[in-house]
Amino acid sequence: MVYLDNSATTQTDPAVIQVMGDVMREVFGNPSSLHGIGVKAERLLQQARKVIADALGGSPQEIIFTSGGTEANNMVIRGVAESYCNRGNHIITSQVEHPSVYDVFQYLKQKGWKVTFLPVNEKGQVRTEDVKAALTDETVLVSIMHVNNETGSIQPIGEIGQLLKSYPKVLFHVDAVQSFGKIPLKPADAHIDFLTMSGHKIHGPKGIGCLYKRKNLTLPPLLIGGGQEQGLRSGTENVPAVAGLAKAVVMAGQSEKDFIQKCQRWKEMLLERVKELNGVKVNGDTSSRGGAPYILNLSFPGLKSEVVVHALEKEKVYVSSKSACSSKKEEPSRVLKAMGLTDQEAIGSIRISMGRMNTDEDIRRCGDALVRVIPELQQVMKVHKG
Repeated sequence: MVYLDNSATTQTDPAVIQVMGDVMREVFGNPSSLHGIGVKAERLLQQARKVIADALGGSPQEIIFTSGGTEANNMVIRGVAESYCNRGNHIITSQVEHPSVYDVFQYLKQKGWKVTFLPVNEKGQVRTEDVKAALTDETVLVSIMHVNNETGSIQPIGEIGQLLKSYPKVLFHVDAVQSFGKIPLKPADAHIDFLTMSGHKIHGPKGIGCLYKRKNLTLPPLLIGGGQEQGLRSGTENVPAVAGLAKAVVMAGQSEKDFIQKCQRWKEMLLERVKELNGVKVNGDTSSRGGAPYILNLSFPGLKSEVVVHALEKEKVYVSSKSACSSKKEEPSRVLKAMGLTDQEAIGSIRISMGRMNTDEDIRRCGDALVRVIPELQQVMKVHKG
């Protein structure tokens, strides 16, 4: 089996599973309990918080554990809208955000907020000058992802952060779910107020992630109850998952440079192979600076992405179409349409996404499968149309 759908989710690292199992057996107390067993669990939580804070260049007090990226994104965007509405009623995002951001902005638009959905260029990137042009005296939040989950295009987060430094009442949120642990990004360096990430994108467990919230910023709780996580997320903490997340973060940090170098080589290998195919279109920025090397988006106009995905599955090569959160919908990718692709190009797109557990042999097998499968499908379509 060749698994190349790592942007949807990664295989949990055995070392992470080991840590989680150990914690389930040995650190089973409630972190809110005052006795020694509870204190041991609380200590483990704080150790994990420090690990993640160190990875982000922040402090443990700035880390809030959540169930993942979707909850963290909702907590920020809806929370800012509630807590900072006295500053204005305008918010800014892009046309290519993940549904857990884009759909929340659509929700707030229905609630009366003025929303600007910034366009992107043909490579899927926001222009910093467009962000500046969109800012008004009523703007309270700008939310831009770091790495696009469908195309791998990297947004100019540093430039946008530098721009927003001159607008102190405007808060800056970055969805870093597809970049955390892979492409370095320190909130303080980019003047980021909120950053969100998820464990299962870096070979950690599902159902755990976190929000970086800069000191002295306030958000209302999404969950009300016992006051855990600084009162923002009540409920007994998932200590085994938090420990697994911390282990995954440590391992990602240790392999970060090596992983990027491998992915750059793998991406070049795949790009070289697909040159053999007729009609293929490479989507997004494939440069080392503008595109994440671990995501490759290809279009095969005339074919449907689900047909390509299932044909590759028969070859035991697993890729995806669009975002995993929307791949079961038949309409063309919103992200690819925003980049100027035609319906046919968008409908015929697949995403190949690599992870730390992939090998050179996986990439060779994927390239071989593409070169074998695509012409066969194109021939079938040609005969069908004829």
